[in-house]
Amino acid sequence: MTPFNSSARRTGPSLGRRMVLGLLAASALAGAALAESFPAHPIKLIVPFPPGGPTDTASRILGQRLTERLKQPVVVENRAGASGSIAATFVAKSPADGYTLMMLATPTLLAPHLYRKAGYDIQKDFSPVATVYDLPIVMVVNPAVLPDVGNLQQLIAKARAQPGQINYTSSGAGSFGHLSMELLKQLGQFDMQHVPYKGGVPAITDLLGGQVPMMYADLVAALPHIRSGKLRAIAVGSPRRVSQLPDVMTVAEQGFAGFDAVSWGGLMAPAGTPKEVVRRVADEVRLILAEKDTQEKLLQAGAFANFQGPEAMAQRVQQDDAKWGKVIRDKGISME
Repeated sequence: MTPFNSSARRTGPSLGRRMVLGLLAASALAGAALAESFPAHPIKLIVPFPPGGPTDTASRILGQRLTERLKQPVVVENRAGASGSIAATFVAKSPADGYTLMMLATPTLLAPHLYRKAGYDIQKDFSPVATVYDLPIVMVVNPAVLPDVGNLQQLIAKARAQPGQINYTSSGAGSFGHLSMELLKQLGQFDMQHVPYKGGVPAITDLLGGQVPMMYADLVAALPHIRSGKLRAIAVGSPRRVSQLPDVMTVAEQGFAGFDAVSWGGLMAPAGTPKEVVRRVADEVRLILAEKDTQEKLLQAGAFANFQGPEAMAQRVQQDDAKWGKVIRDKGISME
């Protein structure tokens, strides 16, 4: 009887292992071939908000350049509603082939925490492609109503002297301005009363009219009024100062080290989209955002070009989902 030779069994891969390796090789070749031919027909770029806002504007700027570089039309389609939940649910259920993309914005990232039936999981239902822009927010006061408030510490001192008696506004309950102020209140241990509006325009209108004394606002909406002197900027939420307001200190510089509140946007694809296709689109976005003309166009819309690839974007989604989700839970904020 021939003795069992265990070493002979280890001279090469087992049949099962060879099959797995063969399937992986075939999959890699298929993915590479798909990326090579991509795109073969028009791409949909879904925007979760109405036309005219910074997310829509950034999407159209990017879509035009992607059309030129990919040699296929990139068609921007607005599907507004429920902080972007309608658009996100549509994209999550779309074929994972790279031909349906979404411009994720911070409200859409956070909607599952605000709506019990948002219809999607931001970390499970999408493949991050690339970040596109940062949208700074700025804390502004009406100088006629708060003439003695010129910086964040003066506002906090006033709020502590009159707990719960000073109002602030935002573009709505659950908006990024609302959440940012609630986080700051928690960190600074002071109290102010939130007066939500349905949109940034009516909020700023009443801020200018003196009905409310201060607001955490999108920079693009507040900047003309800051420049005219009708509003006074006392802090920006980004980790670094913004070029449009170089003399305005960040929240971090005014006693809150590490404070980071930046609304942002980036491309997402349905989960399962081939990595080669994701990387192809990400590479194009990287080159487009490096163009000075693109950077200037985004800046005119109040946004800063900011490229991060798929892995970095996935990490940013995870971090913001956890950070702001906790604020929403701690404060019991809901859109229902």
